[in-house]
Order: sequence, then C-alpha cells, then structure tokens
Amino acid sequence: MEYNNRKQVDMIIKNKFIKSFNNNSTLIFKEALININKLNEEGMIVKLFNEDNHFVGKGFYGKQNKGYGWIVSRDEEAIIDSEFFYQKIKAAVEKREAYYKDETTTAFRIFNGEGDGFGGFTIDYFDGFYMITWYSVGIFSFKEDILTGLKKAVKCTGIYEKKRFDEQGKYVKANDFISGEEASKPLIIKENGANFAVYLNDGPMVGVFLDQRDVRKTIRDYYVKDKTVLNTFSYTGAFSVFAVLGGATKTTSVDLANRSRLKTREQFEINSINPDEQNIIVDDVFNYFKYARRKELTFDLVILDPPSFARSKKRTFSATKDYVDLLIDGISITKDNGIIVASTNNSNIDMKKFKQFIDRAFKDLKIPYKIRETFSLPDDFNVSKDFPNGDYLKVIFVQKLTRRSN
Repeated sequence: MEYNNRKQVDMIIKNKFIKSFNNNSTLIFKEALININKLNEEGMIVKLFNEDNHFVGKGFYGKQNKGYGWIVSRDEEAIIDSEFFYQKIKAAVEKREAYYKDETTTAFRIFNGEGDGFGGFTIDYFDGFYMITWYSVGIFSFKEDILTGLKKAVKCTGIYEKKRFDEQGKYVKANDFISGEEASKPLIIKENGANFAVYLNDGPMVGVFLDQRDVRKTIRDYYVKDKTVLNTFSYTGAFSVFAVLGGATKTTSVDLANRSRLKTREQFEINSINPDEQNIIVDDVFNYFKYARRKELTFDLVILDPPSFARSKKRTFSATKDYVDLLIDGISITKDNGIIVASTNNSNIDMKKFKQFIDRAFKDLKIPYKIRETFSLPDDFNVSKDFPNGDYLKVIFVQKLTRRSN
C-alpha cells in the first residue's frame, strides 16, 4: 500500500510489550513486533496495533543502534509530510527562543530527535547555519520534507548534514553542504563568551561538543582559579580553553589524534591565549598516566571525558568495562582535595551505575571522596521522559579527599 507516496504497513505489538507503548514509549524495537518480516524498506510508514487490533501509534521504520524506528504521532490519520515537520521544528525552535537571543552563545541544539517529537535526527545551530544529523536510512528518506519544514520554520544562512547510518552507525564520508551559503573555514562561534573554531564540512565532527556547555562554564567559573588542569581525551581542547579563561595556572591537554595539537592551538589562539604557555601532548592517555606517575606529576583538576568506545594500535577502551580503571589512573595523579571531572556519553550507563563506578575506584584505592556536582544534558538537548536513554550524558565532579591516617 502507498501512503503519501510512501509505503505503509500495519504492525502488531506483542501483548507483553503493549504497556510500555501505552505509556507513551516512542521507540519501536524488534522484540516487540510480531510480523517484523513486513518491514522491508526503510522509511516506510508504520501503523502499530495491539493484538486486539486497537491503534497504538504511527511512525516510521528506520534501523539504528537504538531500535527499528520511532512512533511520531498518536493520531491514526496524521500525515507525515513537510507541514508535519514544520510544526515539530517550529515548536522546538520556540523552546530555544532564549538561546537565539543570547549574544554570548551562538551554537546550540534546536531539535533533539525523540526529545522534540521525532526520533532519528537532530538539528544544531551554528551562528546562522544549521547542521542536520541523520541516524538511519529511514529518516534520511524524509530529507526533502524535513528541509522544507526547517526552511519554513527558521531563516537559514546555510544548511549542512552529517550522515551517521553506515553498518556501524559511523559517519558516511561525503560533501556535507546542502544549500544556502557555505560557512567560512573556520566558522567562529561563541559559547558563554568564549570563541570556538568549527568546521561544518570537514568530516564527522565539527570541533566542539555542544552538550558539554554547562560543564565547561562550571569549570571556568568555580573550579580552576590558580589551579593546574589535566584534560584527557582532549579533542580540540575546549575544556582547556575554559580552564585558562577561568584562571588556571597551566593546562595539559592529552589526545591520541595527531590533529589534536593543531586544533587545540587554534582554539587557544582565537581566545587570545598563547598555546606555547600550555602543554599540548599527542599520546595515548593511558601511556601519559604512566609517564605522569613516573615523573610524580599531580594536578588540581583532572578531566576524564573518553569516548564510549575507542581502539588504538595497543588498546581497546570500552566505557562499560574500563571506566573504573580509567578513574583509578585519574585519581592517582590528582592532588589531595583536588577534583576529578568524570564524564561519559554512553547511554547504557545511567547515573546510578556511573556513581557506582566512582565508588569502586575510590574504594579500590582506599581513598575517601565527596561528590560535589552532577550534570546531564543541557536544556537545549530536550529529552523525552518516555525515553530516558536519550539522556545519555552523565558528568560528576568528585573531590578526592585526604586519605585518613591509621
């Protein structure tokens, strides 16, 4: 059957899963479907019914690491077209009105997938330019309708995209420019008054992770005055920039990627910081920990913000398996009463489990600690209460207390 020039299929949800769908869960997952063999073309419209043939919701089929698609309406007659997307995007933009008015921050998220009512894609704003990230072939098939809706909802200087729907969910290399004007290279955006150089058409990442905005501001404003800072897995040095702007006496940025050195220097320079007065090291973070212990180096604040999964020539890192060991390494070179900023973007690790990692690491070292603050996603990364896994970011500021004497 064709539906608005798009195939449509009726799917039956198993009774044992129907409660979660009736409670407004929007993720369509394989285990819940009886007639899954009918899903044969990503992007097709899916109408979901329970085993008594009562309508549950309407969505689309699009495979990604989270599931098989998303429910996007509880109206059986809803038409998923450019007007549908316009209304979703318009509502999301209105929620971010304060961000658009803030001259000190010119980059933020305007549409956060299922958190704003349509899973499978996100839209970020970079000082007049928009970046759409697609997470499945299914959602990508709606591209023209989404573009039409976006252009109707906002004034776009230019639009870019990132395709993250190959077999492993990784970036699909392509020319990411879509329409309008092309951005300068780099495009200088602001975050809480600081500058960042971003590149909208230069691979899978643009140069800064917008979800850590509140964490960077907190580090700058409250934790680094006259302190030494170690920033591990430093990428382009965003945490280091904010540390220096907050009065840190010295920052050390460590990342395995060769490009991190030039990228970090660039971020310092556009903030009028002399990069030669900071340490920028290209090395495996775990090798650097060994070096620091050997040289008896310690820091007032240590930032641990690893990817969920990473592989180098000598090591594979998995946050679920290896984060406790990473914490032990970080704690070992943190000064007494110093701060560890522990962060993970692994959606399978909730805040309770992440706190257990911290407890295990400190107990293993027999060192007391105190949790000072916790962070999750900022409010422009709108999260649906019906899909808590969407709140993937967990950050904990933990203080290493002085070891008690016997």
